[in-house]
Amino acid sequence: MDDIGLTIVGDSRADPGNRLNYDLISEIVRAAVDQCLAATEPQSPTSESPHDLFHSPRAQAIKEEIIRVGRKLWERGYVDGNGGNISARISPQYVICTPTLVSKGDLHLEDMCLVDLDNCQICGKRAQTSEIRLHLEIYKAVPEAKAVIHCHPPYATAHAVADVIPQGNLVPEQEVFIGPVALAPYETPGTTAFAKTVLPWVRRHNTILLSHHGIVCWADTVTHAEWYTEVIDTYCKTIMIARQLRPDLIEFSPDKINDLLAFKKRLGLPDARLPIEEPAAPAPAKHAPPAAAPSRRALADDEIESLVSSLTEKILRFFEKQA
Repeated sequence: MDDIGLTIVGDSRADPGNRLNYDLISEIVRAAVDQCLAATEPQSPTSESPHDLFHSPRAQAIKEEIIRVGRKLWERGYVDGNGGNISARISPQYVICTPTLVSKGDLHLEDMCLVDLDNCQICGKRAQTSEIRLHLEIYKAVPEAKAVIHCHPPYATAHAVADVIPQGNLVPEQEVFIGPVALAPYETPGTTAFAKTVLPWVRRHNTILLSHHGIVCWADTVTHAEWYTEVIDTYCKTIMIARQLRPDLIEFSPDKINDLLAFKKRLGLPDARLPIEEPAAPAPAKHAPPAAAPSRRALADDEIESLVSSLTEKILRFFEKQA
């Protein structure tokens, strides 16, 4: 073993000249154990802080889109006074939303708020909209939802006030982008009970009438959610006019509806008439996954020393056999 240049130096646990230096091997083993245990330490996410996220270029773009959409809603008469609210999910934990008591036609960048999914306001000079709970329940129930709009377009809201679901299968755009319309029961706006009224329907409907209140729409962008408000209100208006011309409106044939549903499925839009696709089950593992190694903070110092000592002795015995 002279070729590796390691001999015993004053270690009572080794025979001089016949064993490798215990202290040196122990030092090498301890360094290796420390590196292995450090690799098993849970790593904290390297995501942006909420403040940095709220002031990032991506947040700037979302705020500007919310302002544009707010102005469109106001110009079309879908919101009045300070009514309606808009939000967009900027990360799995955080949502940018409009403030309370501000007209959607008068929004500015500095008006926006950042809240988490528990409705705790993180950033923003103004208070968040009082109806943000409705948005948050949708985000938690629908992972695909990236934007939510609640507003009061007159023709759709008229149906909600009358508790009348508009007849379906009459206009292709309605069937493709929205489909059958759900009607949620009335609860006092801004309350948790109100927010939860949409939960039975929100997974399979992107647009819901809110009884005696208005509508709520979700989509992958704020702009697309605004499109759905236009589609549903125009549809409700058209049906009301068409019934004045002919009370018994003739619906599409089933085969034509199937054509539209096939197109809708390709777009990835929800519809209560489409079967729910369950996520594929993961393939069974050929071998059981190894148990997670304990982190250093889960081991006491004496346990680490015992491990180092045991490994050192095994290494020394191995080299003795090779000598």
